[in-house]
Order: sequence, then C-alpha cells, then structure tokens
Amino acid sequence: MHRTLVRGAAVALALAATVALAAPAPATAASYGGQCGDGYGVLGSADVSGGTVFVTYNSSEGKNCVVTVRNSTGSAISMDAALKLSSGTSWQTDPGQWQTYAGPVYLSAAGQCVDWGGSIQDNWVVRNGTFCS
Repeated sequence: MHRTLVRGAAVALALAATVALAAPAPATAASYGGQCGDGYGVLGSADVSGGTVFVTYNSSEGKNCVVTVRNSTGSAISMDAALKLSSGTSWQTDPGQWQTYAGPVYLSAAGQCVDWGGSIQDNWVVRNGTFCS
C-alpha cells in the first residue's frame, strides 16, 4: 500500500512538471525606455495588442510626449503614436513601419488636457481629456 501511494505521488508530480514545462511563457510587456529624452517622466500608459503606449511629461519644458513601444523587437510593422490638445483638432503623429517603437511625438501642453494614443498593426488605443493640470 505504501508503494502504491509513493508511485501515485510520483506520477502526479511528473504530470505537474510536464504541464508546467508545456505552459507557454507569458508575453514580455513593453517598458518605457526613455525614448522621449531627459526630463520626461511617465504620466500614464495604455496597453495595445502587441505593446504599450506611454504618455510622458517634462515640467521644465511644459511638453508632453507619446511613444508606442512593442513588447518585443521584430521585423518592421505598422505602428503609430499620436498626441493632441483636447481642445484642438490636429493630431501630431508618427505613422510608419517600425521595429521597436513609434514616436516620440511632442506637444507643448502645459496646463491643458491632452488626448493621446497609439497603434500596432491597426489595433488602436486612445485616451481623451487626460492630464489636465
């Protein structure tokens, strides 16, 4: 009886190890890497399929910056980074075929609300009326 219990436990342990090894690794999330330059701190981010859009601000310059960063570098794909004043109608964008990130896109926006977003292969995320102080 003791031998059966030990054998059963060994089989269960081997099965658990096999399942753990077969499970796919989690996707590597994109991180902000200072693409906007010195003095820009991250205000917020939004996930987009395949990466993350980051909005940053430099208080000494009174400028916002947006970059869309892929989860992993690869061959060039369609990406964009976009930024505008919430009160305005013109988007500043950086569309193109990129391997790592789109942008940076800059806008003087001290004391004003901004709309920002980005895309990776036709998957868009946009945030409106944010960071108004």
